[in-house]
Amino acid sequence: MKTAEQVKTEFRQKGITITGWARSNGFTRLAVHRVLNGEAKCYRGKAHRIAVLLGLKNGDIVEV
Repeated sequence: MKTAEQVKTEFRQKGITITGWARSNGFTRLAVHRVLNGEAKCYRGKAHRIAVLLGLKNGDIVEV
């Protein structure tokens, strides 16, 4: 697992913007910022999916 700071650093090193990552993964920029800034609990739904895809938490993404 990574920390939010590690994800942000990785994005900077690779030249990826949060907005670009969000768009390419079907999320809003605001939703990704909320996850990276610790404003979302990431227990379920969109925030959970974002956290798992970013490597911030272990978990499965289940389509219902």
